Amino acid sequence: MSTKQLIECVPNFSEGRDMGIIKQITDEIESVEGIRLLDVDPGRDTNRTVVTFVGEPEPVCEAAFRAVRKAAELIDMTKHTGAHPRMGATDVCPLVPVSAITMAETVAYARRLAERIGKELEIPVYCYEEAAFEPKRKNLASVREGEYEGLRMKIDDPAWKPDFGPAKFNAGAGAVIVGARDFLVAFNVNLNTTSVRRANAIAFDVRERGREKREGDPATGKVVKDANGEPVMIPGSLKAVKAIGWYIPEYGFAQISMNLTNIGVTPVHVAFDEVCSKAEARGVRVTGSELVGLIPLKSMLDAGRYFLHKQQRSAGLSDGELIAAAVRSMGLSELKPFVPREKIIEYILEDTSRKKLVDMPMSSFVWETSSESVAPGGGSVSAAMGAMGAALGTMVANLSSHKRGWDARWEEFAGWAEKGAVIQKRLLELVDEDTEAFNAIMKAFEMPKGSDQEKAARAAAVELATKGAALVPLTVMKETIKVFDLLGEMVLKGNPSSVTDAAVGVLAARACIRGAYLNVRINVSGIKDKTFAERLLKEGAEIEKQAADYEMKILAEVEGLFHAK
Repeated sequence: MSTKQLIECVPNFSEGRDMGIIKQITDEIESVEGIRLLDVDPGRDTNRTVVTFVGEPEPVCEAAFRAVRKAAELIDMTKHTGAHPRMGATDVCPLVPVSAITMAETVAYARRLAERIGKELEIPVYCYEEAAFEPKRKNLASVREGEYEGLRMKIDDPAWKPDFGPAKFNAGAGAVIVGARDFLVAFNVNLNTTSVRRANAIAFDVRERGREKREGDPATGKVVKDANGEPVMIPGSLKAVKAIGWYIPEYGFAQISMNLTNIGVTPVHVAFDEVCSKAEARGVRVTGSELVGLIPLKSMLDAGRYFLHKQQRSAGLSDGELIAAAVRSMGLSELKPFVPREKIIEYILEDTSRKKLVDMPMSSFVWETSSESVAPGGGSVSAAMGAMGAALGTMVANLSSHKRGWDARWEEFAGWAEKGAVIQKRLLELVDEDTEAFNAIMKAFEMPKGSDQEKAARAAAVELATKGAALVPLTVMKETIKVFDLLGEMVLKGNPSSVTDAAVGVLAARACIRGAYLNVRINVSGIKDKTFAERLLKEGAEIEKQAADYEMKILAEVEGLFHAK
C-alpha cells in the first residue's frame, strides 16, 4: 500500500461545448509532473465540464492553479449560458483527501490555493465545505446563490466579501469557489418526463434541505417563516444529498441531478431507489441514471449486492458480476456505455504496468509456474489452491441459494456464498503477494556489499524481506482455515448433488495449508530474529493441525453420506 499523500481535485469549468477550450485547460493540468488526469466529463446542455485529477498535494495545487488561470483566459462569463448553476469560469474547485492525508491538511492546501488564485489572478475566491471560514459559507448552494448574474451585488454586500482576492466584480472570470470535502458522487437519475416542475418536485422530495413550508396550497401558498424571518423548511427523505431537477434538450428528458456528499450516509443505490419511489408517487417513471465523474469501487459493489438481495439472489460473486448487476439495475448505460475501467477510481489508479499472475489465463499461469523462473513457486500455487477450495464452497452455496424449492433458505446460503467470496478474493491477492515477497528477497540480496556500512544495510534489508516472505504464507494459512466452516456446512446442508464439489474444496484447502506451512518453515530458517521465527512456526503448526482435523471430520461425513445411499 502506498504511503504517499494523495489528493483528488475535481474542478468544474463553465464550458461544455468547445472541446478545443476544454483541451487547453486539461493540457495545463497535465503539464504538471506527477499529475494523473482521471476523467473529463463535458455536458453540452449544462455547458459545463467536470475534470478529475489526482496526485501529491503540491503538484495538485499547482495543476489546479494553472487550470483556473487558463479557464479565466479562455472563458468569458458575460457570454455563458447553461442549465447548471454557476458563478465563474472555474465554478468550483474542491480538493478531496484520497490517501495518507487528513482533512485538516487538505483544508490547509485548499486555503493556500484559494489565496494564490485571489492574489495572482485577481479573481474573487470563496471557500466552502470544510475550507469555509464561517458556517454560512460551508454550503455550496448558499455561496453560489444568485449565480453569476447576481455576483456583482453579492460582492458589494459586506456579509459576502470574498475570502481571498479583490472585492470587485470580475466580469470575464466571475468568481471561484475553492473547498475541501469528502468524496462526492455526482449522480443524475433519468425521468420519462420533460417537465422541470415535476423533476424539481421529486428533487425536493428527496434532498436533505427539502422544500419551503407553505400555508394552504403547498405549491402556491405563502411561505412560512421562523422568528428570524427565515423560511421554514420541510426536510427531504435523504440525508447528505443535494438535488435539483432540470431538462436536458440533448437527451430529450428531465433528470434529477444529485450530489451525494456522504456516500456512507446515503449510498448511490439508496438514492436511486428513493428517487424511483418518489417519482412513482408522482406518476413519473425512472428510466435509468448517469454517473458524472468517478465513483469508488465499494459503492458499485454495495449497489450490486443490494439489488441482488432485492431479487433474493446470492451476491457471492466476482467484483465484475456485482458491478454488472449494479449497472443493469440502475440503468447506468442508458445514455452511454458504463465502462468500469474509466469510471471506478480504484481501477483508474491501478498500476497496469505490473503483470499480475491472477490475471493470466489458467494455462499461462501453469506454464509460467513450470518455466525456469523460480517464481511463481509453491507459495503462489498454495494460495491458488486455497482460492479454488474457497471457490468450490462458494459455488455450492450459490447453487443451494438458487435451488428450486429452497426459496425460504436463499438468505442462509447467500450469506455463506458471500463469506466464501471474500476469502476467495483475498487468497487471489496472496497469489501475487507471495511472488512479490520472494522478489523482494532477491532484490535485497542484489544490494551492494563492498563496505561495512553497505553490508549492514544489505543484511537488514534481507532480514526484513525474509520476514515478509514468511508472513505471506502464514497469512494464506489464516485465510484458508476460515473456509472449512463453509465447506463443512455445504457438505451437511448444501445441495446434495454438489457434496463432492465441497469435498474437493476440502482437499484443495488442506493442500493449500500444508504447502503454505512448508513455505513458512523454509523462510523462517533464514531469519535471525529467533523469537519472531518461533512465533510464526507455532502459529503455523496450530493452523496445520486444525486443518488436518477439519479434513478428517468433513471427509468422514462425506463417506457417511455415500454409505447412507
